[in-house]
Amino acid sequence: MPAVSKGDGMRGLAVFISDIRNCKSKEAEIKRINKELANIRSKFKGDKALDGYSKKKYVCKLLFIFLLGHDIDFGHMEAVNLLSSNKYTEKQIGYLFISVLVNSNSELIRLINNAIKNDLSSRNPTFMCLALHCIANVGSREMAEAFASEIPRILVAGDTMDSVKQSAALCLLRLYKTSPDLVLMGEWTSRVVHLLNDQHMGVVTAAISLITCLSQKNPDEFKTCVSLAVSRLSRIVSSASTDLQDYTYYFVPAPWLSCKLLRLLQCYPPPEDGAVKGRLVECLETILNKAQEPPKSKKVQHSNAKNAILFEAISLIIHYDSEPNLLVRACNQLGQFLQHRETNLRYLALESMCTLASSEFSHEAVKTHIETVINALKTERDVSVRQRAADLLYAMCDRSNAKQIVAEMLSYLETADYSIREEMVLKVAILAEKYAVDYSWYVDTILNLIRIAGDYVSEEVWYRVIQIVINRDDVQGYAAKTVFEALQAPACHENMVKVGGYILGEFGNLIAGDPRSSPLVQFNLLHSKFHLCSVPTRALLLSAYIKFINLFPETKVTIQEVLRCDSQIRNSDVELQQRAVEYLKLSSIASTDVLATVLEEMPPFPERESSILAKLKKKKGPGAVSVTDLEDSKREGGEVNGGSDRTPDTAAMAASNASTPSPSADLLGIRSAAPIGAAPASSGSLLVDVFSEAGPAAPASAVNDDGFLSSASQSEDPAPPLSEADELLNKFVCKNNGVLFENQLLQIGIKSEYRQNLGRMYLFYGNKTSVQFASFTTTVTCPGELQSHIFYVGTAYSAILLCSMVQTVLFTLSVCWREDLQTYSTVYYST
Repeated sequence: MPAVSKGDGMRGLAVFISDIRNCKSKEAEIKRINKELANIRSKFKGDKALDGYSKKKYVCKLLFIFLLGHDIDFGHMEAVNLLSSNKYTEKQIGYLFISVLVNSNSELIRLINNAIKNDLSSRNPTFMCLALHCIANVGSREMAEAFASEIPRILVAGDTMDSVKQSAALCLLRLYKTSPDLVLMGEWTSRVVHLLNDQHMGVVTAAISLITCLSQKNPDEFKTCVSLAVSRLSRIVSSASTDLQDYTYYFVPAPWLSCKLLRLLQCYPPPEDGAVKGRLVECLETILNKAQEPPKSKKVQHSNAKNAILFEAISLIIHYDSEPNLLVRACNQLGQFLQHRETNLRYLALESMCTLASSEFSHEAVKTHIETVINALKTERDVSVRQRAADLLYAMCDRSNAKQIVAEMLSYLETADYSIREEMVLKVAILAEKYAVDYSWYVDTILNLIRIAGDYVSEEVWYRVIQIVINRDDVQGYAAKTVFEALQAPACHENMVKVGGYILGEFGNLIAGDPRSSPLVQFNLLHSKFHLCSVPTRALLLSAYIKFINLFPETKVTIQEVLRCDSQIRNSDVELQQRAVEYLKLSSIASTDVLATVLEEMPPFPERESSILAKLKKKKGPGAVSVTDLEDSKREGGEVNGGSDRTPDTAAMAASNASTPSPSADLLGIRSAAPIGAAPASSGSLLVDVFSEAGPAAPASAVNDDGFLSSASQSEDPAPPLSEADELLNKFVCKNNGVLFENQLLQIGIKSEYRQNLGRMYLFYGNKTSVQFASFTTTVTCPGELQSHIFYVGTAYSAILLCSMVQTVLFTLSVCWREDLQTYSTVYYST
């Protein structure tokens, strides 16, 4: 680089900077700047014969003003003119101004590109470096289009100086990152790779940065770099600190180049060539051996450079995951860092051991440091180090140490930082489920988790514990007993109330034999939490109450009084009001058999991956779950329990449609195959039991003569058999439009729509014969014994049904868990 002569000191610039620094206020600074801008503007406009020195000085002042935060809207052309100067200082200031103030959309880009082309072809290494630096700093697509094909030629040319090669390699790297589609190596690939053999270490250092980036996108094109990188690494590792004096940093030879070589090798699998692989293993062993040697200097720079190479070597060993000896040695070396006084080293050691724990060769070696990691979790001052310790405990956990690790994580959770509590909760829930052999321990762990960090327990966690309890008969009684005891605490988290409401509503009968947990005690315990909960939780508790009526008939009167009170049936929340009214009516008019059918126990959930794992996987950063963990959990999750990533309620709805252990499937009109041995149920009698206290409905043959079916039976073409008519009617369970009745003479279609408490039905009559109907009339009728019920349904259940030419109107009521698990919904079907 040419030396700056004494006359290039730009005294005017120094005076201006001094004036700015001496300003006592912001107003004085702005006043001085505006005065200088006016002076510069007058010089650029008035004096057409400004010499290079003056231009350089004024452009420098503009650059300084811009760096102070003021807008500059002139002087760009003068900076471009400086590029044509033959003086280094003037050209340098011109390129500096352009790099900082000119954007890629400027109208001057073409002029700048022409000046850059002239400097690149000048063969003056100083000017070439300035031009390459400007290209890299601007990095626009226009510059990539103009110079992407020229720079590789400069990089590999035999007569290019080393300093220019370094600049060309880094400039090409910048263009590749901004416009990768324009930087095509093609014929230059092999020659760029061979720069790793260059004698100049600076060229090799710059070239390896470019090759690493290119090989990440196109590994096959640059795979020949592996052998060259191993060869270069071997020479550096085996050299003494005196061999590379210019590139030795505190007794460590070429530490930056060594790190980059090791990082490049991580882009490829282990070398297939035995000789290359053996040489690489020897290099890695040498690096590990040097880490055990006493330091040659007490300076922190020496240890930093030495450890940087060591951690990159360990990363490469973990990446290959094929050398058990190296993996164990790396684990032992990291174990020494766990108690190092330097916080950064402890952090890096914990982070690297998290990855080592996933290897089958080093997992046992990592587990030997469990006590040290637990101690770090308890005593570390830095929250980031504590988080890495928690991540490592999660990674090293298996069946042999699961209870110990989960207990320590629960203990830490009580004082954990708020920023990591949610992630800690997810990890504890995953480990408790994944390695649970005794499911009573799993239930205790999750309930304890809710007690300690209830605010951070997401829906996925308590959904999951309910899924598992429902799927395993052997834990249902214990879960009911445990959650009953947990609810007795004076301060109980709302998530605990949700779990308690669901489990006691399903399995409270399993503990009802104990006088201390009698049905009425269970109900009173749940209801004591009712007024402290949010609306969704109250809705769930109402659902639990109606379940109690089915499980414990002796609680019916007490629960009906609760449902009948004004705070329920006149609640300002529509959802709670509707549930109270519906459940009260259902409990009042439904028979015991219907209640048992409608409120039957939840069916088991199908086996599927836990949704907690999926949520943890979305977490970013080193603490996120690895792909290996997810795959392991998929394999082991099936052995441990039958899980589902759906909420219990969603799965229940699907399962209730598919399973037919009771007549409920026929009630819903879904013609799924019944299990072998299941007796068909009479849908008619059960339907009437819901809304009629007078007993079963009359058979079809005894219906009033004004009914539609009776008229049709007297026609020449009899109506379809009852089973076929049922099929036509039952399809309106899931759809609003369709064919209601059809024979050879007539087709009746129905179209309905409902909005809030109003409903409307249209009936369409189609003549299927070639003869026109005469005296065709329609009549809206309603059987007398159902008149009061239909009117009540219209007001209480928010549905108004108008039916024409239908002999009997029946309603089916079914109670099922809604999709969010927190509420019940009542589903109506007109049949």
